[in-house]
Amino acid sequence: MHNRGTGLTMSRLNKDFMTTREAAEQLGVALSTIQHWSEKGLLKAWKTGGGHRRIARSSVEALLRQQLELLEAPEEAVPTVLVVDDDLQALKLFREHFSAHGPALDLKTASNGFEGLVNMGRFRPDVLITDLLMPGMDGFQMIRTLKRLPAFSDLLIIVVSAIPKAEICEKGISEREMKVFSKPVPYREIGEIILEHVKYNKNKDRLERRKMTG
Repeated sequence: MHNRGTGLTMSRLNKDFMTTREAAEQLGVALSTIQHWSEKGLLKAWKTGGGHRRIARSSVEALLRQQLELLEAPEEAVPTVLVVDDDLQALKLFREHFSAHGPALDLKTASNGFEGLVNMGRFRPDVLITDLLMPGMDGFQMIRTLKRLPAFSDLLIIVVSAIPKAEICEKGISEREMKVFSKPVPYREIGEIILEHVKYNKNKDRLERRKMTG
């Protein structure tokens, strides 16, 4: 009877813990990684009287679930930004600045308002950054066209121009509807505005999905 009871106890304990090697195989990592995670408290572990490390099976399974959730989670999309300017050097500086200092963007470009409209339909960017004085269709015409299209009602428009703000407002561009900056380009401030806009839209989408499923 005593041996049978001991066997049951040992069997139960074997289900409650794993060896370092078993935990490493289960999580697909090296033995040294398991040891490091144990020392950092990511895995619940202890040592036997003989000095062997034992890992709580529940903590291994919890960490495995976290790994699976990360793998199954949809990949965060990088925001798409369209920059419209007839100055090729200005387009180059936008690309170089965001590549070096962030935020991470999928940057598209256009050299005039007409090309900008074409790329708006092609790429459906989250943010439009545009100059105003350009040959052919200028920025004013492009913005007026976009404002008439319901598909772009959530588009964040950022105007960067050497034209005085008072003159810009007289031509129908309101700072209540879009961001207006004077040159030189405030790259850092624009990057922060883009991140805030993307974050706002993500939260808005989550709330709408909850309403639909709730």
